[in-house]
Amino acid sequence: MLLNHPTIPKLQIGSLTLDLPVVQAALSGYSDWPMRTLARSFGAPYTICEVMLDHFVASLRDRERTRRFLMLTDADHPAGAQLMGADPAEFPEAARRLVKAGFDAIDINFGCPVKKVLGRCRGGFHLGQPETALEIVRRVRDTVPDHIPVTLKMRRGVDDSQGSRDKFFEILEGAFAGGITAVTVHGRTVEQRYIGPSDWEFLKEICSTWPDRTILGSGDLFCAEDCVRMIHETGVHGVTAARGSIGNPWIFGQCRELLAGRPLPPPPSVHDQRDALLQHFDFTDRVYPSGKAYRQMRKFGLRYADWHPHGGRVRADFIKVGSNESWLEVLDKWYRADQPGQYPENPGRPKPPAG
Repeated sequence: MLLNHPTIPKLQIGSLTLDLPVVQAALSGYSDWPMRTLARSFGAPYTICEVMLDHFVASLRDRERTRRFLMLTDADHPAGAQLMGADPAEFPEAARRLVKAGFDAIDINFGCPVKKVLGRCRGGFHLGQPETALEIVRRVRDTVPDHIPVTLKMRRGVDDSQGSRDKFFEILEGAFAGGITAVTVHGRTVEQRYIGPSDWEFLKEICSTWPDRTILGSGDLFCAEDCVRMIHETGVHGVTAARGSIGNPWIFGQCRELLAGRPLPPPPSVHDQRDALLQHFDFTDRVYPSGKAYRQMRKFGLRYADWHPHGGRVRADFIKVGSNESWLEVLDKWYRADQPGQYPENPGRPKPPAG
């Protein structure tokens, strides 16, 4: 007897057709070429590089120590590049540079809750100035070729005031009218940063207001179950896996199973974890300065350790590594013998305050 399983919904972002509505989010300090390439190999249909400042991109030279920022291989497509900045005039040259490098979409960051720099707004603070935000959208859309999607990353406002809410919708409506193809909305305000719950009801409201627009959700997606639940509960067309994807390249395959109506697969075994760690390390060693891959991999190791049956002790050893050799020694110590893995008890969630 054949069982009827749901069809996994596709995600359309302009000219990009993705076979899974769960993509690798842009993560500052994390979603570099190694993490994105690993995510693609584990089933992510689309990845977005870590956010880059517009003037940084425009001034990049083809040097060994900076080449990784614009690095793409044939296996990486489709991949998006995320831009953030203060001055609308600085966005076009950066966008041109990213398209020339081969990125398949340009994502404008109006979501990062960074502090204002020298009194200038950037990231999420642009949500408080619709005129400037929409000028950035217009300049980028006018600069890149028509077939390259331009998308936005937003939070639901600078704060919880009615004025902030009105400005959010002014920007969103104006951006769609200006030619953006999709928007990712994080359910927290800029002032919240990462404190307190993400407002999924706000996402539901947006999807109800613009049912024909491509809306992706973000915020409190710590595991595959969270990703699928957001899709089902809010009506978003897709989600961006952020903190829940750090040290968890398996999240995309897990989401694929759940969306197909199948049960969550068993957690990766210790040897499965080892293989992912070694692959991630190899990618990192290729693009970071010689002998320095451990610096980037150390923070990933802390999250990979959550899947290990002796996670606390593995994490303690990862914290102490000070060289590539000592990082590999931790793998040899804890990942040599195979055994069942475990699902993290609180995957990616902020630790509760002490006391």
